[in-house]
Amino acid sequence: MDTRASSVRLRLEQVRDAMQRHGIEAVLVPSSDPHLSEYLPERWQARQWLSGFTGSMGTLVVTCTQAALFADSRYWTQAEAELAGSGIALEKIPTGASTQHVAWLAHEVARGLAVAVDGQVIGLAAAQALRSALDAAGVTLRTDLDLFAEAWPERPALPAAPVFEHLAPHAPLARAAKLAQVRASMAAHGATHHFISTLDDIAWLLNLRGADVNYNPVFLAHALVDARQATLFVADGKIDAALRERLAADGVQLAPYSQAATALAALPATATLLVDPKRVTLGLREQVPSGVRVVEAINPSTLAKSRKSDAEAAQVRRAMEQDGAAMCEFYAAFEQALARGEHLSELTVDEWLSAARARQPDLRGTSFGTIAGFNANGAMPHYRATPESHADIAGDGLLLIDSGGQYLGGTTDVTRVWAIGTVSAAMKRDYTLVLKGTLALSRTRFPRGTLAPMLDAIARAPLWAESLDYGHGTGHGVGYFLNVHEGPQSISKTVPDTNMAMEPGMITSIEPGLYRVGQWGVRIENLVLNVPADSSEFGEFLAFETLTLCPIDTRCIARPLLRDDEVAWLDAYHAEVRRRLAPRVTGDALAWLIARTEPL
Repeated sequence: MDTRASSVRLRLEQVRDAMQRHGIEAVLVPSSDPHLSEYLPERWQARQWLSGFTGSMGTLVVTCTQAALFADSRYWTQAEAELAGSGIALEKIPTGASTQHVAWLAHEVARGLAVAVDGQVIGLAAAQALRSALDAAGVTLRTDLDLFAEAWPERPALPAAPVFEHLAPHAPLARAAKLAQVRASMAAHGATHHFISTLDDIAWLLNLRGADVNYNPVFLAHALVDARQATLFVADGKIDAALRERLAADGVQLAPYSQAATALAALPATATLLVDPKRVTLGLREQVPSGVRVVEAINPSTLAKSRKSDAEAAQVRRAMEQDGAAMCEFYAAFEQALARGEHLSELTVDEWLSAARARQPDLRGTSFGTIAGFNANGAMPHYRATPESHADIAGDGLLLIDSGGQYLGGTTDVTRVWAIGTVSAAMKRDYTLVLKGTLALSRTRFPRGTLAPMLDAIARAPLWAESLDYGHGTGHGVGYFLNVHEGPQSISKTVPDTNMAMEPGMITSIEPGLYRVGQWGVRIENLVLNVPADSSEFGEFLAFETLTLCPIDTRCIARPLLRDDEVAWLDAYHAEVRRRLAPRVTGDALAWLIARTEPL
């Protein structure tokens, strides 16, 4: 810890030296890249490099005399440990969407001084809000500086992994059809051109995948679409000649990755450009000539890819069966080893579970870093065991495992909590209250078009009734062999917008939780698909089809807290899990499946 803290202090000095050279009082370091990605290539891990905080989300602010990291409750325990001795204060914010750092800067930076943020890695909407707040405080915002170009001499280069094609039957809709769909939306907006920077949008639109970002099968690129052709800005050498020809046949030409800004600057004055202010950076938006009319609206591809087709849903169900079979194999081996008294740790979970998934034919990688937290470590929602810091799994308690896979036919994300030894009455109570939240939302019917955040309270109600709560969202959208977190829907406390309307085909997680700091954590997560339920004079209604196939540990349940109808749902779910997975497993894995799906 001392070594790490001293490294952070040294790096802070390097950044402050660069600030002084440019007359900057403060620098804002978001967890972001030129594509506004959640998971970042190493080149844009500036916040982690400078602070030592390894969480996936957080905003760092450094002034000449202070430094503060803004993080929500998922990361508080982790951040306190990783920031210890660094000179960086933890500012606790209510949600990941909070803009508390903006108010902090406006308050802490004196009138007449300057704040810097790299315009190439801050979103247009975020930059507009920041500039407005700083203007009101008499503070100048500079977006033309990348201080890390000076302060980070060993900064990694851009990734160079090759791009590959996502093919039928796993990609049921052809590239040309997707381009036509986006062009129809452009026409509806009166746009002649559409610029896209978000990597999962580009991967979906062109039926391409890559490996430039950990866990997400995407590649670094921008795209510019007009009425007749599309230009993909991607680094030389990432797309081979054969794929280049197939892209050309669909009207997609290639250009160097570095020329995206130049292409925007060259748009004719007669153009009308469609951009998504939440999904394009300020730096790129500023390249657009002043004479070009700009329409700001959500990327059409963001809406389209959130609504999985029937063919895609069928592929996802198959991927869930593969994932479920892998988990049966892992859990059977793990519980047997535990019974034999073998030495097992949180690292064992990650190693064995990843290996079990890797034996499935369509797997292409994990969808995020496995979270395996025993007892107190399970109380950190985004905990990650490392060789330097992890727990052995021995004695009594709860083991939380959150994991997922990237399959050619879908992306999985599942959290389960398992009994280790004797589970206390308090643990069972917490577990059952969380389970009631999962069941309550899973069984909900709602009008089509309901804004996703409106559903959040349904999962929280059993916890709220006991004056309990959790600090993260209840559910996030999930991609189709793409990012494990995608929008536009979000079942959370966030302020809703019209793009968050729930539509058929959307896949979302349901994952309420409860975390006792220093004791244990509970989270029970399934992925669900929006499916038609019924129609009446009040309109169309949707329901959730539970996609995830993995037993829920009934040994942790306090039976008196469950109603008969809740037990009936759980028994029916376990019967379906057994029916779907039994043909895919044998031997010990089958025996484990049967034992863990017995009716409650």
